[in-house]
Amino acid sequence: MGQDITDTRFTSADFDEFEARLNAETELLARWFEDDCFADTPREGGFELEAWLVDRRHTAPAPVIEELLAAIDDPLVVPELAQFNLELNGTPVRLAGDALSQLAAELTKTLIRVRAAAAKLGANVVTCGILPTLRPEHLVVARMTPRERYRALNEQILRLREGAPIWLEIHGEQPLTIEQQDVMLEAAATSFQIHLKMGARESGRIFNAAKILSAPMVALAANSPFLFGRELWCETRIPLFEQAVSVGGSPLRERVSFGINYAQQTVLDAFRANIRRYPVLLPDLMDEPIERLAHLRLHNGTIWRWNRPLIGFDERPGHDPVPHLRLEHRVAAAGPSVADNVANAAFFFGAVHTLAAAEEPPERRISFPQARTNFYLAAEYGLDAEIRWDDVQRVPLPELILERLLPLAHAGLEDLGIDRAEREHWLGIIEQRVRVKRTAALWQRAWVARYGPDWEGLTEAYLARQATGVPVHEWTLDQ
Repeated sequence: MGQDITDTRFTSADFDEFEARLNAETELLARWFEDDCFADTPREGGFELEAWLVDRRHTAPAPVIEELLAAIDDPLVVPELAQFNLELNGTPVRLAGDALSQLAAELTKTLIRVRAAAAKLGANVVTCGILPTLRPEHLVVARMTPRERYRALNEQILRLREGAPIWLEIHGEQPLTIEQQDVMLEAAATSFQIHLKMGARESGRIFNAAKILSAPMVALAANSPFLFGRELWCETRIPLFEQAVSVGGSPLRERVSFGINYAQQTVLDAFRANIRRYPVLLPDLMDEPIERLAHLRLHNGTIWRWNRPLIGFDERPGHDPVPHLRLEHRVAAAGPSVADNVANAAFFFGAVHTLAAAEEPPERRISFPQARTNFYLAAEYGLDAEIRWDDVQRVPLPELILERLLPLAHAGLEDLGIDRAEREHWLGIIEQRVRVKRTAALWQRAWVARYGPDWEGLTEAYLARQATGVPVHEWTLDQ
């Protein structure tokens, strides 16, 4: 959930000083946009993949993250909110040639190392949006990873709620209502976060295109159909995460959301909204020069938009760091295989590139309210959803993806310089997934329809197929 902090004991003076620094850094950022001070480098892509640690006997969450981190000592593997979650990071690559296969090779290598280390601890690693064997009793503060950041986030969100518990309410086939005394519900959802480096002038177009693509992306990557034994949305992770860290009060202050509008020119709009709409959660004062935007970046890290702009720095020996912009696309669940995750990234990279460069911006044809409605319909119904495209007609998502979006993705990857064999391989996985209509969420539902609500059995079957490495559209239901 972001960078760690040094303290959790905050005073009103800390909040005042942090807000002053946040305002100053945001104004500096505005000048950087005006003066075009950002790195002008070729398009790069990367990812973060969150995962579960489960015990090998019962496939229940295994709180062994500290032992695992000590065993592998790998900067690409970092902790998450709960002691049974972890995050695997990919090294960004230039989107050209065989870049997608490079991402897949590194992720495969990292997963092999992590799984080997986990096995020595009696655990296994599962990449799945919501773990079928998860139960409310697993989501307790005693299972929070011992980091100051997580403790402070919990305390500050409850402070904004004036101590009121968090209520989770999700409708679906088997509606769920549950009361939670802390933010540990957030640990119930794991995702595959796609990162795309972008220029300042194009950032607004890419941000808007990513929002429009969020509907097909969340349906394609759906992998969270069950929570606590209830059948809910195809991608239950969406309403779960939005409510898990709710601060209450005005919906405009909610830390996880689709947003309220498109960007007008650049993603500077989002950073200005960070000040207007979101109270500071972590007023950690850092001894950093204003040019590092330390307080702006920390504050932005406590706002989990489904499409979130990020600022980083290109470091070169003997030169001053140069700021760069990235988009973090957060709508995809942690996928069932390396192949599925990288295929999702390939589809996003290609389609967003084409839409953002289109002569007529798609946001002129698809209103923001419609893009938002499309997103929640796709999250709830997956590939069974029908959405409005061009604000005119309702179209089944499979038809939209196969006939309109996959050609855009192919064209975008070609324009970026991705090899033809790469394009055909990775986008071919998306095509087959849609044609046979088998996402990971739909496979899980089909398994339960055949064998019943045996959550341990479902997780074991999922793990067995995950171990083969084949994409989910090839998975069978045979025992």
